[in-house]
Amino acid sequence: MRISRRNVLHAGGMGMLGYGLNQLGALASLSRPSSIGLGKAKSVIMIFNGGAPSHIDLWDPKPDAPSEIRGEFKTIKTNVPGIHITELLPQMAKRMDKLALIRSVHHGHSSHNGGMHWATTGRPYRVDSTLITPSPTDLPGVGTLCGWLAQRDGFSKGVPPYVITPFPHCDSRVYLTPGQFGGCLGTRYDPFVLDDDPNAATFRVKNMGLDASLTPARFQERLALLNHMSAASQPIASSQTKQIDIFNEQATAMLQSGKAADAFDLTKEPDKVRERYGRHSWGQSHLLARRLIESGTRFVTTVNGPSITWDTHKDNFNGLKNRLVPPMEQAYAALLDDLEERGLLESTLVVWMGEFGRTPKINNDAGRDHWPGCYSVLLAGGGVRGGQVIGSSDATGAYPKDRPVSPADIHASIYAALGYDYREIDYRSADGRPIPLTDGATVSELF
Repeated sequence: MRISRRNVLHAGGMGMLGYGLNQLGALASLSRPSSIGLGKAKSVIMIFNGGAPSHIDLWDPKPDAPSEIRGEFKTIKTNVPGIHITELLPQMAKRMDKLALIRSVHHGHSSHNGGMHWATTGRPYRVDSTLITPSPTDLPGVGTLCGWLAQRDGFSKGVPPYVITPFPHCDSRVYLTPGQFGGCLGTRYDPFVLDDDPNAATFRVKNMGLDASLTPARFQERLALLNHMSAASQPIASSQTKQIDIFNEQATAMLQSGKAADAFDLTKEPDKVRERYGRHSWGQSHLLARRLIESGTRFVTTVNGPSITWDTHKDNFNGLKNRLVPPMEQAYAALLDDLEERGLLESTLVVWMGEFGRTPKINNDAGRDHWPGCYSVLLAGGGVRGGQVIGSSDATGAYPKDRPVSPADIHASIYAALGYDYREIDYRSADGRPIPLTDGATVSELF
């Protein structure tokens, strides 16, 4: 019988209320994932536009609104009758039948790091601020939790379970976004952050394979010597030494398999494939995401930054048209097509999002400012039913008009697509409290 927090609460009226918090927490920790039959995903690629793109100028146009809201871009038809997006996205218009567009996502933080925390963890940070950084007590984000679930369930693919490319979520390299690392789960569950430009001519992920001078047999001999020396020495009981042991185990597994080194080696892709994705950081990050998913990585986030590149307070329209949207759309379209051609789209959930939207009203600098009141998120693959719009915003794109959706609901849908019953799974906060995977509910229309 499955014992969950919900089961315990129901049983409370039958005599279980005498249990202490420790016992209840222990029962909750016995929860295991179960398929709830919604999706077909085995892995997730999250495309995250750091800085926040304008929903009105991309996915949720308002052609009947006044010019100070409508903006400069015309509306175009898609290959799904009745669904329109803006002229900046002609490639996406051709692929709308594969996409589910949610136009009513919202939350309450308007700062970049605060917004990214809410968007990626599904929960507000304790302050709405950009001047915040990660800590060991952070609640983990959806990618980190998917990596944690994979490791908990015996992940052994020879590649990292969670990868962020090319750079971490951040407002700047000084203020990294809380929630993207292991946090209260421990550093063992930190993602592998590329922290490099995969389009650079010199790009090579170091220390992913054995040195050319070191044969597998010699490596085994060195491991045996290290284990012998460790066994003969006095153990040091501390959390730091435990973390070192964990890192050594993970590094050894990747070095021995050689699979990670192969997955990160973009030189193994034909030039025409690399050109298809775009010879820029975003394009090669998307291509890297496909290679990692093929090799068994559970979750990849491509941060289309670095930093808050999409923060268009000034010159929004030229910035979107000339600098931001073309490489993003090229990489996104290539990823969807490549996954489909390789038979991977049905097993790979692709999520496109930012930390919030942008103000309906255009400011005096021809820009749009931060706006968490309503924005759009796009999903494809992984069993998601494409060719539909879920929810709507009001006449100016300021607030949800119907079917409001929270970031936590997006996360619940990701877990459901992966076959996890998020209602039955908890993890522990830094102070030992059981925390549910998400407080949201599945956006059932997706499936």
